[in-house]
Amino acid sequence: MADPKGFLTHRHRELPAERPVPVRIHDWKEIQDERVDNSALLKRQASRCMDCGIPFCHFSCPLGNLIPEWNDMTWREDLPEAIERLHATNNFPDFTGRLCPAPCESGCVLGINQEPVTIKQVEHAIIDRAWEAGLVTPQVPEYLTGSTVAVIGSGPSGLAAAQQLTRAGHTVAVYEKSDLPGGLLRYGIPEFKLEKAVLDRRLDQMRAEGTRFYTGVEIGSEGNDAKELLQRYDAVVLAMGTPIGRDLKVPGREYSGIYQAVEFLTNSTRRVHGRPVDEVIDAKGKDVIVIGGGDTGSDCIGTSVRQGARSITSLEIMPQLPEERPANWPWPTFPKLYKVSTSMEEGMAQGSKTLYSTSTVEFISDGSTGEGAVSHLKITEVTFEGGKLTPIPGGEKIIPAQLVLLAMGFVGVPQKGIVDQLGLELDARSRVKRNDDFSTSIPGVFVAGDTGRGQSLIVWAISEGRAAAASVDSYLRRIESPLPRPIHATDVSLML
Repeated sequence: MADPKGFLTHRHRELPAERPVPVRIHDWKEIQDERVDNSALLKRQASRCMDCGIPFCHFSCPLGNLIPEWNDMTWREDLPEAIERLHATNNFPDFTGRLCPAPCESGCVLGINQEPVTIKQVEHAIIDRAWEAGLVTPQVPEYLTGSTVAVIGSGPSGLAAAQQLTRAGHTVAVYEKSDLPGGLLRYGIPEFKLEKAVLDRRLDQMRAEGTRFYTGVEIGSEGNDAKELLQRYDAVVLAMGTPIGRDLKVPGREYSGIYQAVEFLTNSTRRVHGRPVDEVIDAKGKDVIVIGGGDTGSDCIGTSVRQGARSITSLEIMPQLPEERPANWPWPTFPKLYKVSTSMEEGMAQGSKTLYSTSTVEFISDGSTGEGAVSHLKITEVTFEGGKLTPIPGGEKIIPAQLVLLAMGFVGVPQKGIVDQLGLELDARSRVKRNDDFSTSIPGVFVAGDTGRGQSLIVWAISEGRAAAASVDSYLRRIESPLPRPIHATDVSLML
């Protein structure tokens, strides 16, 4: 273990310094202050790991990360061993160390009566320092199996599956409908949460290992029939996420100025990187309403602040969450707690507010912002009685809104396109039906991530991508190989 007395000597949770709000809202860089040396802080936090015998952080992490081991290595300042242990279960700790809500910390045994270890921050530091030290290198397979795999979607699940299969010696092609690979990591996550250079260095590693990426190709669309993949590849992994955003069907929904949150975030990130957009969606000088209080809604707040919104109001249909673990969410479960995200902190500094137990009644257009453009929202206070949403009499009011962002999550996979072309079935939640080994009713077709699981965490996406890859590998090794012997990986003529 790390320092046997560390959790007694260092009783408080410490996080690295962040750039001040008034500074960081004027750029799109990540918020952590890289000018500050956090070595001593990280060693103190890693020393708080108790080597508790039964590490419930493992139970709480969908990847089963070896957290006590790399905490110990961090305390001992053994970076090569720390990154080896971190990569043993997680292909992309540079993503999870920035984006994961850290359910592992909810399962930290120290958290029963103290503040938990800053697991997420230690993970973030290990991977970034490993890149700086040149310890993250391509893992090129020595031999190719001769089998080919198509992965549809280049989000975290698709990337994890592709990397695992490539390293197993299979020839892997990743198809992405956008102009650059990365899925929501590319454009759906704001730059201030994930600088795209962090994504690009991983993609470069995967290319060096042999994974091929084909962008601007929407499988399932006209001219790109999904059935052709079954003729060209030995296996197919569907990892296209859940692209259908939950809508809000209230009067006035047809007015302009109302967007799905991911449309707004994608539009913003594309413009930050100088990529073309069909239209400019900008919060500058507008009263912005964000409907939905999750991570996506928070990202909309941080983005709107940086774009210069006049005001920002977040609407949450549920009551405000408790700040401490309630009785019905006992340790080591992952409780739903009220937390002020960095974007919420930025919004509050600019005067933004959140209205809880509030439902949208109607979108209004008075013509002041253009014909057929939203200008106001009619909202009402609500209560939940017996699981039923009930408006409070006299709780209605009208608030200004020239930009409305729907951040209410995603509802599934479209029936048209890949699903009907391959003859797959969707369940009641519009997820692709699959078996326990991630296979579908169509031989050679597998499903990973949100496509089969439904909207979930990035750590679950990576976990499912890895697990699906293991099933694909087993399937490919059972079927007859098209080649009589392994092919040396340097024979690039057989790469797609």
